Amino acid sequence: MATTSTSTGDIKKTKSVEVKKKLNVLIVDDDTVIRKLHENIIKSIGGISQTAKNGEEAVNIHRDGNASFDLILMDKEMPERDGLSKLREMKVTSMIIGVTTLADNEEERKAFMEAGLNHCLAKPLSKAKILPLINNLMDA
Repeated sequence: MATTSTSTGDIKKTKSVEVKKKLNVLIVDDDTVIRKLHENIIKSIGGISQTAKNGEEAVNIHRDGNASFDLILMDKEMPERDGLSKLREMKVTSMIIGVTTLADNEEERKAFMEAGLNHCLAKPLSKAKILPLINNLMDA
């Protein structure tokens, strides 16, 4: 993470520059509050996001071909189809990070990872949890 500084009189402002290029993220979660929280995290690091409330919507967004994402944040527990396996069948090359309250349950986490995730993180996400993965993705 780089920082840039500007000085105006006696006031020094430091701005954190965390994302080198625009990060485009699809946030998939049935919980409105979680979607908003994740949107705010992505916005705070200079990324842009689009949301889907279930896996079916996520699949449709990709199928329509109007969007390309660097990263997909995918909830595990959703009332409708999770969409993860279908996205992988569609040859989606985005990094997919599973986000779940069950991340500490090794059996559930393993099953989620085997469905095609790149990483699995516990809810709620925080900037500190996700930033190392995003920086790694953007440096690749």
